[in-house]
Parts: sequence; C-alpha cells; structure tokens
Amino acid sequence: MSNANDLQPLVPELIVSDFTQSFIFYTEVIGFKQLYGSVEDGFSFLDRNGAQLMLDQRSWVGKREWVAAPLDYPYGRGMNLKIAVEDVDAIYASCILHNAKIFLQPEENWYRRDALLLGMRQFIVIDPDGYLLRLSQSLGTRPATGI
Repeated sequence: MSNANDLQPLVPELIVSDFTQSFIFYTEVIGFKQLYGSVEDGFSFLDRNGAQLMLDQRSWVGKREWVAAPLDYPYGRGMNLKIAVEDVDAIYASCILHNAKIFLQPEENWYRRDALLLGMRQFIVIDPDGYLLRLSQSLGTRPATGI
C-alpha cells in the first residue's frame, strides 16, 4: 500500500463535475483509498496499490482552473486510464452492483512483447464524468508462436 511518501512520477489529475459523486465512485466502487485531500477543498489524492490519481472539483470559487479548452461531457474523450489490479472480477462485480456504466465487458487479450505474449483479463467502466477506466489483471505470459 502506498502512502503520501510514495508518490508516483506520473499522476493524472481528473477534473470532475461532482466531487462527492466521483469520490464515492473511485473509493467505494473501484477501491481507491484517499492519501490526502478533503471534500471541502473539492480535491483528493487517491491510491490503489500504487495506481494513483487526483480528483479536482471543477470551478471552485476562488480557485484557479487548469483547462486549455472548453470542457464538455465526457471530459475524458480520447483517453482511457489502464489500472493494473489483482482482482478484476471483484471490481467488475462491484461496478455491476453499483450500476456503473460498463463500456467494454470483461475479455481476455494477449499482447505480443518480443517472443512472449502477455495475457490480460480486462474490462472498461465509465466514471461519472466520462473518463474510461480499463481495469486489467495479468494472466501471465506464454511463448509467442509463429515468429
């Protein structure tokens, strides 16, 4: 488990339209834990076994906003965040239980890396602001044939 001293070198900061709704989604449905932040500030730094991201409420009065262009729903157009997990089926079940929007049903894929195939079981869920989260679990490796 990571703590505030174990910050990753790349941490996406997601602008959200309803901080409370997004915070509940990421913590209760997906299983992230808050490292720091507060509802009052509309900000949270989250961690799930080393996968880290920040949630930032859009347009808090008196706060600056880092937005390069107008924001229209869905905020995450053209991007999906791959999150490596050890329990993809349990997270999928949590998403179904909480009526989360599933974008891609669970599937198994094998990706070539040199002479190996890397196995992934994965699915994609849409967060409350339209960001795509691709939750994936390693299935290990196997030799690539026909090289």
